[in-house]
Amino acid sequence: MLTIWGRKTSINVQKVMWATAELGLAHERLDAGGPFAKTDTPEFAQLNPNRLVPVIDDQGFVLWESNACTRYLANTYGLGTLAPSSPEDRARADQWMDWSITTLYPDLIPGLFVQFVRVTAADRNMAAVAAMQQRVVSHMTLLDTHLAGRAYIIGDSLTMADIAVGALLYRYFTLPIERPALANVEAYYQRLTSRKAYQDHVMIDWANMKIPGA
Repeated sequence: MLTIWGRKTSINVQKVMWATAELGLAHERLDAGGPFAKTDTPEFAQLNPNRLVPVIDDQGFVLWESNACTRYLANTYGLGTLAPSSPEDRARADQWMDWSITTLYPDLIPGLFVQFVRVTAADRNMAAVAAMQQRVVSHMTLLDTHLAGRAYIIGDSLTMADIAVGALLYRYFTLPIERPALANVEAYYQRLTSRKAYQDHVMIDWANMKIPGA
């Protein structure tokens, strides 16, 4: 059985859980990280020396880094579905997965999300928030242009690219920020929110993650 370490409120764990649900894989998730700690133990360090979640153990094969875990599950159990059949489309999926973590994620999660969740309103750097928000809008505009004429990032069906990018959209659409009208991104998000696996593993209220005064 597949074992997944990580708390359900972690966006990186959510990617792996969403992929697991889409693939219908039998699994066990063990709380770790955040308020559950456990990542500071010698036993966890043997799983991931970075002491971060998620970590997966697939019948003895241990892997960390959320996009790597998602790719492994897709390529192993979802070739032709979450992992596109053609090498070209798999490469495009990889491209958008890398974009999600190197371009969109830094401004959206350790950027905007942290400002609204881990910083009190009194201490919030609104100039930095405005700059990060402007960059996020630029990233979303790029995604909106790409999605024109496409149901999902690679084409007509969900792939691992959507797992990586789509997991970030719930927080984008629920943060108290101004969002420009981007019809393709909005329609794409609605398609994602209609999926049970997305509802179960990504659309998780993050209000209890806020510090007092945030």
